[in-house]
Amino acid sequence: MLLPKKVKYRKHQRGTNRGIAVRGAVISFGEYALKAEDRGLLTSRQIEAARKAIAQNTKRGGKLWIRVFPDKAIAKKPNETRMGSGKSPTDHYAAVIKPGKIIFEISGVTEDIARGAFRRASDKLPIKTRFLVRN
Repeated sequence: MLLPKKVKYRKHQRGTNRGIAVRGAVISFGEYALKAEDRGLLTSRQIEAARKAIAQNTKRGGKLWIRVFPDKAIAKKPNETRMGSGKSPTDHYAAVIKPGKIIFEISGVTEDIARGAFRRASDKLPIKTRFLVRN
C-alpha cells in the first residue's frame, strides 16, 4: 500500500475539497487515462485494489502510471469511544481527488484492453470516472 515515508504534520485537519483540478488534469505519460468526474478521497487501499484490477486485466502488459498519491492523514476514533479526549491517531492515508484529476494512465495495450481494465478499476473506486484517449 502507498503511504508517505515522512510527513511534516502527523495529523491533518479535514478541510474542504472545492474547485476543479488544475494540476494533473491532462494526459502526460500514457495513451489512455482514467479521469475523475467526482470529488472525494481515495484511500491507499482503494488505489491498490484498482491497480491490481488493472494489472490482472491487462495480464501485466503495458506500462501503468499512478498519478495520485495518498498523503493526507485521516484520523479515526475507535468504535464505542466517548467524545472528547483529543484528536485520535492516524488510521489511514488518502489522496484528495477533485473533478478532472487523472488517476491512472496506461500505454502499450490496445484500446479495448485499456477500456476493460479501467472499467474494472473504476468499480473499485468510490467516485465516478471517465475513460480518456490521448489525441
